[in-house]
Amino acid sequence: MTGDTGGSALGAPVGGLSVLAVDDEAPSLDELVYLLRTDPRVATAHAASNATEALRLLRDRPFDLVLLDVRMPGLDGLELATILARFAAPPAIAFVTAHEEHAVDAFGVGAVDYLLKPVTADRLASLLERAVPPSPRPPAGTTGGRLDVIAVDVGTTTRMVRRDEVAWVEASGDYVRVHTKDGSRHLVRIPMVAFEEQWLPHGFVRVHRGYLVDLAEVREVRTEGARTSVKVGDTLLPVSRRHATELRHRLLGGTLGHQR
Repeated sequence: MTGDTGGSALGAPVGGLSVLAVDDEAPSLDELVYLLRTDPRVATAHAASNATEALRLLRDRPFDLVLLDVRMPGLDGLELATILARFAAPPAIAFVTAHEEHAVDAFGVGAVDYLLKPVTADRLASLLERAVPPSPRPPAGTTGGRLDVIAVDVGTTTRMVRRDEVAWVEASGDYVRVHTKDGSRHLVRIPMVAFEEQWLPHGFVRVHRGYLVDLAEVREVRTEGARTSVKVGDTLLPVSRRHATELRHRLLGGTLGHQR
């Protein structure tokens, strides 16, 4: 199965995404193409059943986004992603697979996302939202400066930490320390302002110049005299006077059902 699925005929905006889906399993490929066709962010959608067909299509025209299965005959998805990363203008790459154990390898070759089958329309929409032009395509081996997924070193292993795993973030000089919900901590060299700009729309709030917390993880707010603190999980963090009002407003305003 190859060729244009006619996504632009559904009224997608001019300049929308050009997407290539690659999967050797016809039912999965058909379902993915159907979901792509129904999304207004997609201008055109193509499909290929193996890496050879995909490379032929990629030779003939550029794509904004390539969705890859991991396990395929011949070149597998990871090998194809490595080839695509060498293109002069590489497409964004995401994996759509039934095998969760390849996630670290996938992000290691520059994937912007890793979706497990069966793919839902909402989950695919979240991926497409991040891939919509005119955002520049990320260079190979990065996540395009976005912080939906953070690469952290754990001994000799690189672990990919998703935003929804994080309870709070702590400034630490030129670094920040990311505290996850399972109690682990990871030091990364990313400015706190980057986390604040990108995570505020997803339910995080600044409570102090040194702390950014996930509202959904707030257990209580304490006020003792002029001092305010917030309990995130089992940890008590200070709340600065300038941020106390905003914190209470967000908590009392019913914003805990935030977007993930």
